[in-house]
Amino acid sequence: MNTPNKLTVARVIITPLFMLALLTSIPHRFIISAVIFSVAAITDAIDGKLARKNNQITTFGKFLDPVADKMLTTAALLAFIQEGICGAWPVFIILTREFIVTSMRLISASQNIVIPANIFGKIKTATQMAFTILILVWGEFVETFGFLANNFKFLTNIMIWITAILAAVSGIIYLIQAKKTIDFSK
Repeated sequence: MNTPNKLTVARVIITPLFMLALLTSIPHRFIISAVIFSVAAITDAIDGKLARKNNQITTFGKFLDPVADKMLTTAALLAFIQEGICGAWPVFIILTREFIVTSMRLISASQNIVIPANIFGKIKTATQMAFTILILVWGEFVETFGFLANNFKFLTNIMIWITAILAAVSGIIYLIQAKKTIDFSK
């Protein structure tokens, strides 16, 4: 197994550790979770670059990398719902977009068509990762010092809604691209 694929597998393994840290009542669980999530997010940034740079792109990596990404981001969203940090509706929008785009990717792959990620999808992913880290760090300040506790849930919901809007826009653009290239009669 090459290094990029090892990093992707590491992200899959790190994800439940992230959830475990966040959803337990250990001291400083938010900052511990932020560190774990950040390490996982860094593996996401590195694995694709390494695979392209070293000509190590594999079918395994093409399949597992997006799965690992969705596992990590979904874990954060589900933990945020459980913790009462965000509502279910923006998470529903984000996850629906992920299911639709993943389905379109599978259909296009079966027809040997590659629909590249659009800039809005990349912005959505970067924003979602950054907002998740920000929410976790802020959660640490709230839990440890009571810092801006009154506005925490309101502002975290705004961040998640921004992510949901970006997810919807990027999903719609992806569907338009898919409609132009995929033969839906097959």
